[in-house]
Amino acid sequence: MDFDFSPILENWRYLWGGFGITLALSGLTVAASLLLGFAMAIGRIYGPRWLRWPLVFYIDSMRAIPVLVVLVWTFFALPLLLGISIPTFWAATIALTMHIAPFVAEIVRSGIESVRAGQTGAGLALGMSRAQVVRKLILPQAVVRMLPSFGSVISITIKDTAIAAVIAVPEYMKRSETLAGQTYHPVEIFTFAMLVYFVILFPITRLVDIAYRRWAYLGRS
Repeated sequence: MDFDFSPILENWRYLWGGFGITLALSGLTVAASLLLGFAMAIGRIYGPRWLRWPLVFYIDSMRAIPVLVVLVWTFFALPLLLGISIPTFWAATIALTMHIAPFVAEIVRSGIESVRAGQTGAGLALGMSRAQVVRKLILPQAVVRMLPSFGSVISITIKDTAIAAVIAVPEYMKRSETLAGQTYHPVEIFTFAMLVYFVILFPITRLVDIAYRRWAYLGRS
């Protein structure tokens, strides 16, 4: 079988545009998921009792629903409920954030609860407020322990952006599908797409691993 990669070379600008959209979608989703996930975890652990059960329900229910269902529902049903039109890019960002943030919340919760409770008592005994204990004692150790899991979340998020092709977000996978249909070279185009995702993800996973090995001692207590 002869491979012909000329369609990729001839349409590299078209694919490059999709690559940029993939990076933008991934970056926004990761940032929003981390912020929302941290907020939900803090609210679940330290928030009032009435807030905990809604958070637990949301976290558990979102982790039980496939991301594709969340994506399609956000794009088709959410605009009907709100009475507004949501562009495909922002619908994908909202859906992926809604789906990934609960996983981040569980990572943060487990990281915080892995720090020995005696450190909280020691901080309070020294005259620190609970907020100071969390900010200066608990979180610095917990964040280091969360690093490997955060690396996995980032990888999953970048790969999940490919699902946005279902609602016609013109990211890299969508443009690859379009180009494959137009040129009749799906093997070459999707092989190249596989390499592109590998080039994005492999350095990220290695950098997170290096960072964890370098700073792991800060998470020991």
